[in-house]
Amino acid sequence: MGTTVFERRRPDDAVVDHALSGARRGVFWLEDVERPQHPPVRGTVRTDLAVVGGGYAGLWTAVRARERDPDRRVLLLEAARIGWAASGRNGGFCAASLTHGRENGRRRWPGEIDRLDELGMRNLGEIEETVARYDMDVDWERTGEMHVATEPHQVEWMREEGHFLDQEAVRAEVHSPTYLAGSWNPAACAMVHPGKLAVELARVAAELGVEIHEGSRVTGISGRGTQTLAIDGGGRVVADHVALATNVFPSLLRRNRLMTVPVYDHVLMTEPLTAAQLSAIGWRNRQGIADSANQFHYYRLTADGRILFGGYDAIYHFGGRVRAAYEDRPESFRRLAAHFFATFPQLEGLQFSHRWAGAIDTCSRFCAFFGLARAGRVAYAAGFTGLGVSATRFAADVMLDRLSGLETERTEFEMVRTRPIPFPPEPAAAIGINLVRASMDRADHNEGRRNLFLKTLDAVGMGFDS
Repeated sequence: MGTTVFERRRPDDAVVDHALSGARRGVFWLEDVERPQHPPVRGTVRTDLAVVGGGYAGLWTAVRARERDPDRRVLLLEAARIGWAASGRNGGFCAASLTHGRENGRRRWPGEIDRLDELGMRNLGEIEETVARYDMDVDWERTGEMHVATEPHQVEWMREEGHFLDQEAVRAEVHSPTYLAGSWNPAACAMVHPGKLAVELARVAAELGVEIHEGSRVTGISGRGTQTLAIDGGGRVVADHVALATNVFPSLLRRNRLMTVPVYDHVLMTEPLTAAQLSAIGWRNRQGIADSANQFHYYRLTADGRILFGGYDAIYHFGGRVRAAYEDRPESFRRLAAHFFATFPQLEGLQFSHRWAGAIDTCSRFCAFFGLARAGRVAYAAGFTGLGVSATRFAADVMLDRLSGLETERTEFEMVRTRPIPFPPEPAAAIGINLVRASMDRADHNEGRRNLFLKTLDAVGMGFDS
């Protein structure tokens, strides 16, 4: 196999050691915002709609429910704190795509992709309008996302995406010796502060009349008509309808237990750059950036001039559990740091202030799936696979349409009406997922050529080319 640019340009170990020496385990976004506390459920509470999950999917569902029907009683239940999981740990890329990129959607739903892309852009615009209408302090920047080619075989991929930038043009945008070409659509993505977005959505929800409860883990759901939610600690919620937005955590519905797996993503955050350091990399247009390998990096500037650098390693742990112990993986952070300085050698000497990881709710089609249960009383959406910052708002409206028995354009898409292929139980899940990861790494080292295993997954609808 060949090498990638990150191996050819690997910095000295001393550079990596110095950069990580002050990095502490902690999520920068959640430390950079004040999070009001909400009380747990006590006793038995009655409501029209119970929303389970205090991440973006649950928060958007609560907000949209009250916007659509101000008289509806809405209660939101969160097991821990608002936005503490994936919604507070991501890169803050609020991308328009509902299908994890046009190519993923085109392969699966060729007759729908153009309209899905249109609705994705409209959804992004509606998020921007919501931010403005409620004066939400979320560091919103509609800068777009620039994809970059770092290997010769990826250059043609950039041409196919449109908005093509040749080597001179892409390096004029951001000064990295690894860039060979790029593609940049300034309208199709916004940068946002993930922690602030979660907190502000909770603020808006509360101001609209949503009752929010933290520390209220739902342990079970029962009932033929009206649904009863059992809360850890003895509380109960009785609801006419329920929206499940638990994503990476085990579903309360048995039918969904094998539909998602948790895959751990790793992130580094630098100290604020000096004026000289910022000048050395350019980046005046502040767009988000992602490179184009199967194992890709994503990175962006923060409002206070830091660089978030994440991705590449996507780690699945046997058993598919979500555990805090899985968040500290030194070899992944060292690899990220080395790749950072391969990308920006002119920043040698810069240190990282934070390191963290979080679990992504991956499904086999790599974008959200939807459904109804309990005779239409319970709706769910999950499987966003790391691209849920904007897609969760679309999912909220899908769930609310379905719970209201409405047939809308959203609910008629094949994407919405069908479910992905479930993952196999252990040990087959771990074997298969790790074989996929190894095969994708091999493809990255072999000019993008996919082996027979990946081609077979493509053929049965479980393949993914980032």
